[in-house]
Amino acid sequence: MRYILASGSPRRKELLSKVIPDFEIIPAVSEEVTSQEEPLEIVKELSYQKAGEIFYKTLTYSRDRLVVIGADTVVSYNHRILGKPADRRDAQAMVEMLQGRTHSVYTGVSVFYTDGEEEKSFSFGECTLVNVAAMSDEEIRDYVSSGESDDKAGAYGIQGMFSKFISGIEGDYFNVVGLPVARLYKELKSHSLL
Repeated sequence: MRYILASGSPRRKELLSKVIPDFEIIPAVSEEVTSQEEPLEIVKELSYQKAGEIFYKTLTYSRDRLVVIGADTVVSYNHRILGKPADRRDAQAMVEMLQGRTHSVYTGVSVFYTDGEEEKSFSFGECTLVNVAAMSDEEIRDYVSSGESDDKAGAYGIQGMFSKFISGIEGDYFNVVGLPVARLYKELKSHSLL
């Protein structure tokens, strides 16, 4: 089988290697547009667009089955989606909002694949609750000025320097990093894609 990850995220690359040892990386480049309002439906729709874009760009009917995996992650607090911050001021506002509270992290995963002459796909989503400890103004400023918050949904990465502020999670840790590994493994097995 030919496996492709439709993402340039180094975190997703590392996580997918725990499930599939050999795969290609072809990041999706189309603009992300969603018609959904609920976070879980948003990430499923966006992951579907990413996987579909790369699947149809690379589709050939050879003897090798093609499997394309796309994912999208958002942070949500109080019915508000927190994407990547526009700048450091935006990052600071996000961290201020999350500190001392519990928020949700949603990851949607879509898989497009060939089955003989047929083209098939499926999608699923996971939600993890994340508790962030109370932070001082100085801790927030220091974290944001480190630059780690710059390109991350919700202005933080759970696996980085921000980990010292995570007081607990409920659900899949790897979902917060960007790819729910155990669920993906289960789904790929159930569709005979491993």
